[in-house]
Amino acid sequence: MTTAASRRSDRRISPVFVGIVAVMAVTGWATWTGFAEQPGVAVFLFVTAAWVVSLCLHEYAHARTALHSGDISIGAKGYLTLNPLKYTHALLSIVLPVIFVIMGGIGLPGGAVFIERGRIQGRWKHSLISAAGPLTNVLFAVVCTAPFWLHALDGVPAAFQYALAFLALLQVTAAILNFLPVPGLDGYGVIEPWLSYGIRRQVEPFAPFGLLAVFAVLWIPSVNTVFFDVIDSILRSLGIDEFHSYCGQNLYRFWNSADQFCALSR
Repeated sequence: MTTAASRRSDRRISPVFVGIVAVMAVTGWATWTGFAEQPGVAVFLFVTAAWVVSLCLHEYAHARTALHSGDISIGAKGYLTLNPLKYTHALLSIVLPVIFVIMGGIGLPGGAVFIERGRIQGRWKHSLISAAGPLTNVLFAVVCTAPFWLHALDGVPAAFQYALAFLALLQVTAAILNFLPVPGLDGYGVIEPWLSYGIRRQVEPFAPFGLLAVFAVLWIPSVNTVFFDVIDSILRSLGIDEFHSYCGQNLYRFWNSADQFCALSR
């Protein structure tokens, strides 16, 4: 009886996650209806809460796929509750990505859930576990952009359009960065099972620095330009133009001077 109750509690959705979803719902409603006196504050809270929800779902996808692949220890670690406080590195998984959104408007890949890889047999399973997280970001981006590529924006308030566009930008950047085949990122996790043991041993020491290396390279102006040109191209193919994503970020950063171009177009 105790074991069964324990297993049920291991998979019960955390009140912390429910609270984050509630914030997303309420501030999304405030953004849609114009209830908030300052739309930027509502957009900030809505996008931040939605971003944290996507990070939780990202980690949940890793954990759930690992569970079905053979790692039965996942439940006991609390990863199936969607509680971000249960992650191995809550700072890396939640706090740091939110700070990067606030500072630079980029979807920083989160991490991490600890998976006991020794319990899992088969290279395809290991690859799928790594791919599950960023695929969640891809799915989130598709949902955010659906009103745009379905041409279903009639009646959708401008502020809400901008918020969705900026949220989509975050999801696309997170997916692309996560899928890079760089040690420490999910993209490398996808190909790692197919590499020889010798190569894996040589690469392993560099894993903690992979993300830092990516951002160091992105700091190079020419690389940064190419990266965001790719992001813009993907967003345009999904029906979002630069105007929407720019105004979304402008509204999100409500503490800065508002761009009158965006304000007059709302």
